[in-house]
Amino acid sequence: MAEKGRKATAHDLDVSDSSRIRNIVLVGPSQSGKTSLVEALLAASGAIGRAGSVVDGTTVCDSDKDEAAHGRSISLAVAPVAYRGIKVNLIDTPGYADFVGEVRAGLRAADSALFVMGANETVDDATSQLWRECGEVGMPRAVAVTKLDHARADFGGVLAAARAAFGDRVLAVSVPLAGGAELESLLTVASDDERRAELVEGIIEESEDETLMDRYVAGEKIDEDLLVVDLEKAVARATFFPVLPVCAATGVGCGELLDLFERGFPAPSEHPPPEVFTPAGAASGHATCEAGGDLVAEVVKTTSDPYVGRVSVVRVFSGTLVPDSTVHVSGHFASFFGDDAGHADHDEDERIGTLGYPFGAHQVPAGRVLAGDIGAVGRLSRAETGDTLSTADAPRVMKPWNVPEPLLPVAIEAATKSDEDRLPQALARLAAEDPSLRVDNNAETKQLVLWVMGEAHADVALGRLSGRFGVTVEQRELVVPLRETFGQRCTGHGRHVKQSGGHGQYAICDIIVEPLPEGGGFEFVDQVVGGAVPRQFIPSVEKGVRTQMERGVRNGYPVVDLRVTLVGGKAHSVDSSDMAFQNAGALALREAAADGAVTMLEPYDEVAVLVGDDLVGTVMSDLSARHGRLLGTDKLGADRTVVRALVPQTELGRYAIDLRSATHGSGTFTRTFAHYEPMSEELARQVTARRF
Repeated sequence: MAEKGRKATAHDLDVSDSSRIRNIVLVGPSQSGKTSLVEALLAASGAIGRAGSVVDGTTVCDSDKDEAAHGRSISLAVAPVAYRGIKVNLIDTPGYADFVGEVRAGLRAADSALFVMGANETVDDATSQLWRECGEVGMPRAVAVTKLDHARADFGGVLAAARAAFGDRVLAVSVPLAGGAELESLLTVASDDERRAELVEGIIEESEDETLMDRYVAGEKIDEDLLVVDLEKAVARATFFPVLPVCAATGVGCGELLDLFERGFPAPSEHPPPEVFTPAGAASGHATCEAGGDLVAEVVKTTSDPYVGRVSVVRVFSGTLVPDSTVHVSGHFASFFGDDAGHADHDEDERIGTLGYPFGAHQVPAGRVLAGDIGAVGRLSRAETGDTLSTADAPRVMKPWNVPEPLLPVAIEAATKSDEDRLPQALARLAAEDPSLRVDNNAETKQLVLWVMGEAHADVALGRLSGRFGVTVEQRELVVPLRETFGQRCTGHGRHVKQSGGHGQYAICDIIVEPLPEGGGFEFVDQVVGGAVPRQFIPSVEKGVRTQMERGVRNGYPVVDLRVTLVGGKAHSVDSSDMAFQNAGALALREAAADGAVTMLEPYDEVAVLVGDDLVGTVMSDLSARHGRLLGTDKLGADRTVVRALVPQTELGRYAIDLRSATHGSGTFTRTFAHYEPMSEELARQVTARRF
């Protein structure tokens, strides 16, 4: 154990093998007290003073300079605790929905999860969903009920809510007394109250000793030490989930929580090993948690600073990281998730710089980082969050964790020419840090769009552009890529005749324009007779028509789905040319559109919204109000429903924000481009008014 009040050293945090490591992610709602609990556990272990700061006075868990500005945790932070010869890596994650990418990274780095809930609150839908996700992968879990000193603290109420949301294998192992100033273990109390009986029976039901229940029913007193051992085994198997009251302000319950980490939560070697692949995509078995094996590690967090440079926080799954060694860096988001993932695949060798153990915003120097541990690597210039580090002569790649797609678009523009020059590199560094941020340089709309998880995520990204990289951007109204088409058959006459001395320009063409079905593309038909348009200039007319289609004929949007038939024209033996007939073809298409035959088209997305059954009506009404067409609903599990609809993209700009508000944060959705449909005349008039 580190000396009380002294900053942890490499000696405190160095371990000989993975059996003496525990990687625990803290998850839960915003303001539930996760960061305060981490600091209380550090203080209880002697790693820091009770005030929550290390020797230089900086807060241990404040790993991001933007935290104070936003008043909430917004990024993953790792703080190791040395306790009874065990190293416990506490992985603190944000509770706000915009930063779910950080939570996913924390879950990937951990072997167990501690759900943190305030005694003055209840269980929200997002926490319930996260519990289900942990259950699907068999992750051991426990619940810490914090804020016992709060005026509205209700431990019994929170416990009941947790059991209702998480299941009947969620049971308290101790209860608070005297307003949370003391705890009483339910296994050591003399009275056989209802809560203790429920706990004992729950432990016995999960015991591997099948005779234990019969002995208990027969009235035999079961030895407390035996119950504790069975409880710890059930916790490690993820079949029993203890609830522990704890107060960060007073430190009450911290010792019991550390005991659970040491004895109940599994070591990395007991966690199911991740599958690995070759960079070419071939399956290559599973990583083995052996210090002497081939290196397989994953970057779970990336930070960059103009002065410190890039620091990569990595979870080592196999092998050993040592300073100044060469590793292979593999990033394969696109291979696993498609090109829309926003992170191009890359493979290169890099030399590891400084090596340490992450300690909040700091690093404790380390001579090595063994399999099962978490380390901080300096100067990996190409490594991005989600990338795999492996042995240079035996490269491997892990499938990155699943990050929800960012669905809130924010159009930005550099404020000055200087900002414009620096912006691409700054955005590349932000995207390398944050897989939940996608940068889209839309060639069609000519807009630079950041796809983010929500408004807070957008604020953080823009703040980092300014604060870290000195790049100022301004937000712009999002442009939706509309289309134009012809709604009826019409004719066009293109006359390009100019004479200004010397050779002139002479080209005349007549066309018929007909609409094609959706997705019909473009057809050009030659029906010229008698050589009215010389053969060598017919491709020129087509090229001019295509060029005008790209420019648009009404509001400047591309024209789609039409057939153009060239039926006649005139040429001059001297003044006709390729360029003259290109201009004539473009003029003919514009004239055909002059009679109002053009229809505006808007893109529709197929939207799938996942919500609780009680919110289906709310979601359906909202989608209808957005001019969406409902396609149907599908049940998912016992109490959730997927609502599917076709919705205009013009109505989805802020849907990520509006859905969260309408469903109190529990609703999620996906969107996939479906097709284009005619826009209403009223909306088309509004578009025209804005464009001109």
